[in-house]
Amino acid sequence: MDVQPLYRQLANHYLGAIRAGALKHGERMPSVRSIMRLHSVSLSTALQTCRELEREGWIEARPRSGYFIRPPLRNSIPRPEEPDLAIPPDPAQYVGIHARVSHFIEQGRRQPVRLGLSGARAAPELYPAEKLKNAALRALRKHPEILVTAAPASGHLHFREVIAKRAVAGGQVLAPDDVIVTHGCIEALNLALRAVTRPGDTVAVESPTFYGLLQILESLGLRALEIPTSVSTGLSVDALEMALASYPDIKAVVVVPHLQNPLGSIMPDAEKRRLVQLCERATVALIEDDTYSDLVDAVSPPTALKAWDHSGNVIHCASLHKTLAPGMRLGWMTAGRWQARVAMLKYAQTRDNEVWSQIAAAEYMASSEYDRHLRRLRQALREQRERMADAIATHFPHGTRMTIPNGGITIWVELPARLSSKDVFDAALAQGILVAPGAMFSNSNRYDHFLRLNCGLRTTPEVEQGVATLGRIVATRARKSTRAA
Repeated sequence: MDVQPLYRQLANHYLGAIRAGALKHGERMPSVRSIMRLHSVSLSTALQTCRELEREGWIEARPRSGYFIRPPLRNSIPRPEEPDLAIPPDPAQYVGIHARVSHFIEQGRRQPVRLGLSGARAAPELYPAEKLKNAALRALRKHPEILVTAAPASGHLHFREVIAKRAVAGGQVLAPDDVIVTHGCIEALNLALRAVTRPGDTVAVESPTFYGLLQILESLGLRALEIPTSVSTGLSVDALEMALASYPDIKAVVVVPHLQNPLGSIMPDAEKRRLVQLCERATVALIEDDTYSDLVDAVSPPTALKAWDHSGNVIHCASLHKTLAPGMRLGWMTAGRWQARVAMLKYAQTRDNEVWSQIAAAEYMASSEYDRHLRRLRQALREQRERMADAIATHFPHGTRMTIPNGGITIWVELPARLSSKDVFDAALAQGILVAPGAMFSNSNRYDHFLRLNCGLRTTPEVEQGVATLGRIVATRARKSTRAA
């Protein structure tokens, strides 16, 4: 287990006191010499403790007066408002959603980009490339035949064993044969939807939701029913219950219970249990996209929806794309009562995944090093989210709102004066900055005044300058909008 440096342990101690209210805004922080005496530490350790809290924005140094408590500027920015549950959902026919999303993606590829803030993955240096390389080389030396031998059905056994074992922490009880290896979570979602729907059916989704899911639905000829989703607690189970009573042709519900994309919300266990029970009573398939659960800032992993599934009605989908190796495109799923159908659809669609990456990933994930990597990754992402949030609070104009999720890689920003994210996207791209406009995350225009920003990059002066430029673009348009009104 990784042991944090003593200065970080002390910083966390005082951070807990600040968050609990024991040390209040404006009060003096214990002096460096007091910290030395209270904790029996050196001057260097005491100074590092204070500098760490200052760097994170929790305290400020005043000349000849010491350090004082101050809430980070990010805490002054309100969260987006909760959704209006009184607005009735309307099944979308998906006229041109793929074209709209593709337009934004293609524009980003055509223009020179110096700062990419549109993605939802960490910087390459935050993943264990060298250790994965060594694991892959060992796998090839030990099993050279894997390059010239057909892959086993459903995936390599050791990889599936590791997945099944790690699933226990999230409340799942799986056998290795319950695990089907896929080309990332996107293929798992495709297979799940193909297994439980036919063209013309309606699928309930979160609103807003990941644009990749909207593209899948359109490509399969399905209609989407957008269900209000809270920035705090995720998909509204009450709203879904009303929708199921009003739309009998709903065949599936797709949900991201942990660090919902793009909101970053986490469903409470009580709501997850209600959701599983509701879909089971309604005989509607529940498809769980659990891509981000290992990035939640918590002592233990959150409980998967599948943990409350007693009838095989939940299809659980996940991947290593965000947590370990974006280049491997390794995902998996367990499909409950649709297991045999999904396995056959997988065979018909893409056959079996190559084995080399599975062996390498399994070796690494079976070691204690993987959990150390996840702890380091969560810590790095937490620091980067906080710095990004501080930069937004510093450079974006009054009226901006944002969520700072308890984990993950992105921040959801609401623009002031209901500015068009498409206009901000165009202006930012002209400056070499790529963002993800809110218009990508819904079939309606309900989220056109939002942006999703990536926090996976290391916080460098170039990133800070890019956020400052983005803030100026938003501020300029906000002033023009106010004058026009």
